[in-house]
Amino acid sequence: MKETMEFQTESKELLSLMINSIYSNQEIFLRELISNASDAIDKYRYLSMSSEGKYPLREGEIRLEFDKKQRTITISDNGIGMSKEDLINHLGTIAKSGSKDFVSKLKEAKEKQDLNIIGQFGVGFYSAFMVASEVEVLTKTVDSEAYLFSSNGESSFTIEEAKKEEVGTTITLHLKKKTKETDYDRYLNEYELKNLVKKYSDYVHYPIKMKVTKTKKENDKDVEYTEDETLNSMTPLWKKNKRDVTDKELNEFYKSKFNDYEDPLISLFVKVDGAITYDALLFIPAHAPYNLYSDSFEKGLSLYSKGVFIKDKCAELVPDYLKFVKGLVDSPDFNLNISREILQQSPMMKKISENIEKKIISKLEEVKKDDFDKYLKFWESFGEIIKYGIYSSYGFNKEKLQNLLVFHSLKHEDKYISLETYKSEMQKDQKYIYYVSGESVEAIKLLPQIEKYRKEDIDVLLFDKKIDEFTIMMMREFDKVEFKLISDESASELSKEEQEKVDELTTNNKRLIDTLKEELKDKVSDVVISSKLVDSPLCLSTKDGMSLEMEKTLQEEALENKEDIKATKILELNPNHPLFESLSAIQNNDEMVKEYASLLYDEAMLLEGREISDKAEFIKKLNSLLIKASK
Repeated sequence: MKETMEFQTESKELLSLMINSIYSNQEIFLRELISNASDAIDKYRYLSMSSEGKYPLREGEIRLEFDKKQRTITISDNGIGMSKEDLINHLGTIAKSGSKDFVSKLKEAKEKQDLNIIGQFGVGFYSAFMVASEVEVLTKTVDSEAYLFSSNGESSFTIEEAKKEEVGTTITLHLKKKTKETDYDRYLNEYELKNLVKKYSDYVHYPIKMKVTKTKKENDKDVEYTEDETLNSMTPLWKKNKRDVTDKELNEFYKSKFNDYEDPLISLFVKVDGAITYDALLFIPAHAPYNLYSDSFEKGLSLYSKGVFIKDKCAELVPDYLKFVKGLVDSPDFNLNISREILQQSPMMKKISENIEKKIISKLEEVKKDDFDKYLKFWESFGEIIKYGIYSSYGFNKEKLQNLLVFHSLKHEDKYISLETYKSEMQKDQKYIYYVSGESVEAIKLLPQIEKYRKEDIDVLLFDKKIDEFTIMMMREFDKVEFKLISDESASELSKEEQEKVDELTTNNKRLIDTLKEELKDKVSDVVISSKLVDSPLCLSTKDGMSLEMEKTLQEEALENKEDIKATKILELNPNHPLFESLSAIQNNDEMVKEYASLLYDEAMLLEGREISDKAEFIKKLNSLLIKASK
């Protein structure tokens, strides 16, 4: 009995967009369907290894056929097949985990003429509707009868019982008619299909067979005949010698295998022969996946044993701070029946993981040294994850990752520099690696505390990401040089003469300082004469390494627990500014000094780019003083 079912509303919109909008790389439909067929055979072979006779072991095979008269292309496999429920769940509901995002991206891509994004969202089967007016899927599993799925890709699909002897799936595409804009007939061509297989699916490790036309001599005449031909090499790319693999081959393999629309930024071959033998092919993408920072993102490398698929996204092979790495590991030493628990406890797996980790970090350090511009592309996409790897491990991963860190700095304008470069350029008597944090590089450069460092030509690392300061706190030092926050009260390195001058000014203005300190006791822990400032009249410094930016971040995170996290603030006055001279002149007038106190604090907060707690009160006091000054 034939059942007719409706696609979901969201799926209808997605289908319409795909069918009517994507023409830039139409030919990938064959790649997608062959990849699905290969996956189905992988799953069957895995079950045949781990079950007792239910899935008889057999050679995997994918077959292509085309019929010019009927205008059809058929892709068949002897893989695991699909049940009726599978057809409904996998073919009747498009991109269940990301269809809304996909629709949005597709519309955006259409406007930008950047339409090669199908593979990102797991909707490869539906690429068939770019070339087909109708798609039929005949399939059978070990446990179910055969079923036929049929759809024209518009609003509905049908499923009915059918006849099929062998377990597996056959997909038949009824091609659209040729138009002025699009030549669909090109796919009804033996030469074209062979080229597409070679271009996109040469590394599929099952034979892709098709009957091809050949000629032979008979009685001095050319006679045509057909015979099966395997169209792909089937030699896994990772088994080849690196010297024999071109960048183009690597890029095509990566895009096909990992459903990316852009070439990888970095590729890495790993071959190990010894107590443990394995091959690995690793890639760092040119861009971050759309869901990299979401809970739905799955890290891990594909796992193979002697070319037989075992597991996709084996999380045990890469640490969280390298979760963006894609690739595969193939070892003859893996057990085909390996389980998640065995993976987690396997000493062999741990050794492979550790080696892969070292290889990736070493490769990144190499790129950073030899091609800094390329490295910065990596850093812009994945630098936050590297920093988080240091912070989340409480500094345990510091030695592994610290040489990968780069930051903006005061002397290098808006360019990135490494910690090695900063240290190599430190002044002769400089004791610390200085840093300051803020919401943006531009905002940081306006901070009062930075004036002294600019004047004295001392470089300062500019932290414009929330994770930066937390990372540095976990590191504490780099190559035996301590990090120091410039807004920390202890950041200034004073000579004996400078310290004596500060002490003298403090003594001479004791009453001013004591009055301000008493009036602001709920806001600051101290009021001091500053040695940091050049042009600004005042600033806020902090104690114990917690900056105002960190205070803000921690307060945001503590809202749910209703915690009140505050940095210990110190108000610093610039003794060389006219404002200080005015304050010093009235220091015996306690009431007037008290009236100035909250204004001074609020001004310091504004100079730090912070919000003041009571704007109305600030304006009221400011206006009051202006009126008094005019009388």
